[in-house]
Amino acid sequence: MIEIPRAALTADEIASTAEFFSFGTNDLTQTVFGIFRDDAESGFLRHYIEVGVLRDNPFATLDVHGVGKLMRMAVDLGRGVRSDLKIGICGEHGGDPRSVEFCHVVGLNYVTCSPFRVPVARFAAAQAAVQEAGWRPMPAAPRDEFRREESAAPEAGTKEASVSP
Repeated sequence: MIEIPRAALTADEIASTAEFFSFGTNDLTQTVFGIFRDDAESGFLRHYIEVGVLRDNPFATLDVHGVGKLMRMAVDLGRGVRSDLKIGICGEHGGDPRSVEFCHVVGLNYVTCSPFRVPVARFAAAQAAVQEAGWRPMPAAPRDEFRREESAAPEAGTKEASVSP
C-alpha cells in the first residue's frame, strides 16, 4: 500500500521487491494535506470549497495537482524498476468519474470502490479509454441536420423568387 508521501517518493525501492502497488488514496490525501478527514469534513472543508480555496472535496475527488502528482511520480519510479508492475487504487476515489479518468491517464491498471459505485467506475473507465483511443461521441440525433435543412427549405405551395439573367 502506498499510503504516505514517503512511500510514493521511494516507489523505485519498493518496486524492487513488490509485484503491485495499491494507492490508499484516503490516507495519502490526509497525509499530503496534513488534515484528518473527519475533522475537515465536519468543519472547515465546506468553507474552503465555498470561498474557492479548494475546487472539490479532496476526499471525494482526487486532488490531481498534489496527491495526483505524487501518484504519477510513484508510477514512473515503480515502473522504471519493474515495467510489469500492476498499480491501482483502493477507496472511494475509485468510484469518482474524474478520479477514475486521472487513474487511466497515469496508467493505473485498476480501481476499487464500494459495490454501489462499481457501475459508475466502469462507465468512467470506459469513457476514459474511448477518449484516449480518439473516438468522439456521435451527435445526439443524426437526423437533426436533416431537420434543419428541411426547415430551411421553402414551404409547400410557395414559390421561390428567381432572377433570370
